[in-house]
Amino acid sequence: MSSLGLYRPGTSLAHRLPAGLKLLVLLAAGVGSVFVDRPWQVAAALVVVGLGYVVAGLSLGVLLRQARPLAWVLLLVGAFHVVVNGWERAVVVTGVILVLVLLAGLVTLTSRTSDLVDALVRVLGPLRRFGVDPARIGLLLALGIRSVFVVAQFAQEVRDAQRARGLTASPRAYAVPLIIRSLRHADELGEALVARGADD
Repeated sequence: MSSLGLYRPGTSLAHRLPAGLKLLVLLAAGVGSVFVDRPWQVAAALVVVGLGYVVAGLSLGVLLRQARPLAWVLLLVGAFHVVVNGWERAVVVTGVILVLVLLAGLVTLTSRTSDLVDALVRVLGPLRRFGVDPARIGLLLALGIRSVFVVAQFAQEVRDAQRARGLTASPRAYAVPLIIRSLRHADELGEALVARGADD
């Protein structure tokens, strides 16, 4: 099973920081990423995120496992930008994606999902007067985070099944069963929510 973003208990500074503050840093990084336009800025951001993993007591292997699922996406995006915009823009675009994914991984590795959801619900509390249901948005976040792990598990199982059958690395043979399993899981999840009165 992939360890992408799975919470790892610890007592480091990164673990002790409030979940709300970590979400705020992640949001600020996402907003700030639009101003990154030089490869050296990407390199600096990667160093900072790497130091965050060190402070959290997480190994290089853990960091690499956060990036591994992105390998093909980064390769395709990078190749496109090399052809269209040149290598510097390719480095910036792929680097920003990598930095944000690694940072999001660091947040989830050092924060319990329940803490992240509670922080979001508290922040959205004042929006109740406008008809927003913070608890429902918190549920959406929790389901979204959980779904990432579930799909990663499906991807690993499909890959293992292909290897066991001696099949070649065919994108179609990989994508079709993964999509079917993901859609089936979504249907089952929807039925469970309906059964619990969350169908509206």
